[in-house]
Amino acid sequence: MTPGNPLREGFTTGTAASGAAKAATLLLLCGREVTSVDVPLPGGGRLTVPVAEVRPEGGGVFAAVIKDGGDDPDVTHGARIGCFVERLPQGAPGEVVVAGGEGVGHVTLPGLPVAVGEPAINPAPRAQIAAAVAEAAALASCDGALRAEVRVAGGEAIARKTLNPRLGIVGGISILGASGIVRPFSHAAWEASIAEALDVARALGHEAVGFSTGRRSEALLRAHLPQLPETACVQAADFFAFALGAAAARGFREIIYAAYPGKCVKMAQGLANTHAHRADTDFSALAGWCREAGWPGDVCARAGKANTARHAFEMAPGAREKTALATVLAAAAMPHMRRFAGPGPGLALCVFDFDGALLVTKKSPPPARGG
Repeated sequence: MTPGNPLREGFTTGTAASGAAKAATLLLLCGREVTSVDVPLPGGGRLTVPVAEVRPEGGGVFAAVIKDGGDDPDVTHGARIGCFVERLPQGAPGEVVVAGGEGVGHVTLPGLPVAVGEPAINPAPRAQIAAAVAEAAALASCDGALRAEVRVAGGEAIARKTLNPRLGIVGGISILGASGIVRPFSHAAWEASIAEALDVARALGHEAVGFSTGRRSEALLRAHLPQLPETACVQAADFFAFALGAAAARGFREIIYAAYPGKCVKMAQGLANTHAHRADTDFSALAGWCREAGWPGDVCARAGKANTARHAFEMAPGAREKTALATVLAAAAMPHMRRFAGPGPGLALCVFDFDGALLVTKKSPPPARGG
C-alpha cells in the first residue's frame, strides 16, 4: 500500500527521461516546443513534468528535465536528465530504439535486470520511455522508426555516490523506476502505513494477512492465493521485523510473506530491515546455503563472490538447484520470522523466482499450547 504521509512525492529518473524524450519528439515531429509534458507511468496513471530545455541538435532534437526527488531526495535529485531523439531511416515501422548516452552507465557484471553490455536502463523505464516517444509520434501520425538516447549531465560523477560501482555499472547512473513516482522513504511514514493497513484488514474481519516486498511480489502472492482479499495484502517494503510484529500484535491467525530470493537471503540472515543501504548481503553465508542445497562446490565458491544475490541465484545449474536453494533459504528465514512475530500466529513464506514461478512455500504453525 502507498504510505499515507504529507511528504511531497517526486518522480524517478525513468519518468524524467520519458518527459525529455516526449518533449524532444514533439518538437522533432510536430514542431511543438513545450514547457511541460504529460507522460505515462509504468505502474499505471500519468504525470505532468516540467521541461527545462528543448532545442534542435544536428538532425534531431534534444530535451532535458530536472529530476525531482520530492521531500526525501536521493543523489539524483536535481540532475539534468536529457534525451536526444532522431529518426531511424532503416528501422521497423513504429519502432522506438532506447539507447544510453553520456552519463548513463553500462552494465559489466551479471545479476541485474539488464544484460551485460547494455545501458543501465531498467526494463520498466525503458518501456516507459518508448511509450512516451510513441505517444508523441502518434500525434504527428508518424509511423517511422525513432531512436531515443538518454543522457545525464554529470552522470559519471553522480554515480560515484551510488552503489553502481560495486554492482559493475560503469560510466554513469542507472535509469530506474518501477512505478515512475518517488515516494519519500520515511521509516515512520512507512511503518504508520503498514499499521494502518493492518488495522483496516483486522476491522474487515480478516484472519490472515499477506505481506510482500513490493507490487510485483504482491501480484504474485495474490495470484497464488486468490482467496486472500486485496484488503488483506500489505506491501511491507523492507520492514521485515516491524511488519511481522505489528501483525502479530493485532491478533492475525496467519501471516503469509512473499519475497524474491534476494530478499529471502536478507531474511535468512535475520535482518530486521532488508534494505540494501541498511545491511549488506552476507555472501559467505549464501555460499554455505548453496552447499547445504547440494550445489557443486565450484559453483558455491563463485556464488560466494557474486555481484548480487540475484547473480548468485542465477548461477544455479538448473531448476532443481534453484528450488533446493530457495528451500534452504526459507528454512533459515523461518526461525527469524518466528522471532519477530512471536509464538501466536501461523507463518508461511512464499519464495518466487524472478520470472514469477513459485519456488517453495515454507510453513510454521503456531506452537502447540499445553493444557
